[in-house]
Amino acid sequence: MAHGKRYRQAIERIDRSRHYPPAEAVRLVKEGASAKFDETVEVHVRLGVNVRHAEEQLRGTLALPHGLGKDVSIAVFAKGQKARDAEAAGADFVGDEDLAKRVEDGWTDFDVAIATPDMMSVVGKLGRVLGPQGKMPNPKVGTVTEDIEKAVGESKSGKVEYRTDRQAVVHLSIGKASFDERALLENYAAVIEEIMRAKPAAAKGRYILSSTLTSTMGPGVRVDPGKTAERDILSAAGGGGDGAGAGAGPAEAGEAAEASAPA
Repeated sequence: MAHGKRYRQAIERIDRSRHYPPAEAVRLVKEGASAKFDETVEVHVRLGVNVRHAEEQLRGTLALPHGLGKDVSIAVFAKGQKARDAEAAGADFVGDEDLAKRVEDGWTDFDVAIATPDMMSVVGKLGRVLGPQGKMPNPKVGTVTEDIEKAVGESKSGKVEYRTDRQAVVHLSIGKASFDERALLENYAAVIEEIMRAKPAAAKGRYILSSTLTSTMGPGVRVDPGKTAERDILSAAGGGGDGAGAGAGPAEAGEAAEASAPA
C-alpha cells in the first residue's frame, strides 16, 4: 500500500529490528503523528490465549487515568426517575422505546450505550446493530445497571471497554497525540496492568505476545512486551529490547501480525 511523505518520514525514524521501551515508543509515536488533526494514539496487544474457548476470552472495563481526550457521547435507555438521573449525570441521549426505535433504524451516533435492567427486554433486540460496534450494554462491564449516574459519570471520565477479538488482540485508544508523553505512558500502563490482572486461569505459555503503539495516520512502533509492571513502563526511555522491530501502521495488518492487528 502506498503511503504519503509524512508516513515515510515517520517510519524512517523507527528501527524495525527492535522492541522499544514503552517511554521511547510513546515518543516515536508522538513524533510520527504529523497530520493536521489531533491523531488518536492506539495500543494493540496480542495475547497468547485461545479465544475459541469462552474461558480464555477477555472482556472488561478500565478507567484511563488521563481519559481519552475527547467528549464521550452516551445514550441511556431508561424510564422515569432513572431517565431523569441520566440526564442530570450528563447523558447525551436518553429514552426508552423511542430511543430503541432510532437505533433499530440504524442510528448509532454515540460512543457508549447504558441501560437499566428493566429496559433489556427492549434493548436486547438491538444486538444486531449494537453488537458489531461493541456498544451493546452488558452487565459484566457495568453498562446494564441501576446506578445510572455512576455509569454515566465513569464513562464520561474515561472509562473504556476492552475485549479480545477473533485474533486474540485487544485494541484500545489511549489518548491523543497532543497529550504529553507522561500522560500517554500512564494510560498505556493502566491498559497493560488491567490486561495482566484479567489473565485467564486457563491461559498457558506466554501471555502478552506483543504490543504495538500507533497513531491514526502514523506507523506502528513495537513495544517491549516484557515490561508489564507500572514501574518498568514509566521508567525513562533508553536502551532497547530484542526481537522483531517496529510494525507498520493499522493499514498494514498482515505485516504487523506478529506485533498487533489492524486498528
